[in-house]
Amino acid sequence: MLSKASDIATRSTSRNQTIPPARWYRSLAAAGLHNPDVHGSARYWLQVQGSFTRALQKHCTTSFHVEVQREGFAAPAPEEARRLRIPARQRAWIREVRLCGDGEPWVLARTVIPLTCLKGEGRRLLHLGNKPLGAFLFSSRNWQRGPIETGLCITGNPAPGNSARPAIARRSLFNNTHSALLVGEYLLPALFRQG
Repeated sequence: MLSKASDIATRSTSRNQTIPPARWYRSLAAAGLHNPDVHGSARYWLQVQGSFTRALQKHCTTSFHVEVQREGFAAPAPEEARRLRIPARQRAWIREVRLCGDGEPWVLARTVIPLTCLKGEGRRLLHLGNKPLGAFLFSSRNWQRGPIETGLCITGNPAPGNSARPAIARRSLFNNTHSALLVGEYLLPALFRQG
């Protein structure tokens, strides 16, 4: 297990993609005032209420898998720490994965798990590997999802050859009786090509 704040491990891969920062809105309508694309092909995915992973699996024609990109203890972004109501420099377990359908990445996901979540049953969150987080959260009655926020990614100038950057995202807090974790899902253009 990684133990230092600087010990986020990165899987080496030629298709490694980064998760951009985003501006977050409490509703789809508010985000739509700034980017009307949220009312297009992304709308369905932004409003999925149950397990996002399960919805992606149903959308696949052949296969679904999770690829871990980075995971370990690190300081969350300041905005994430505020959203989770934890001290700005407190470390958390941060997990970034790609959710892949039919052999290509469809979604980048980032989960910020404060230390308070990693007690008891929550220790399993450190050892998910290529298992989807949703399988853990939706199989337990202890976790309840809060409202879904819509994010507009701040992408700047795309890097050469990287047209597969997310522009739209969603996130929500999952709460149990003692703590909360933050799950963000960043939609890649390949997901919308699936119709």
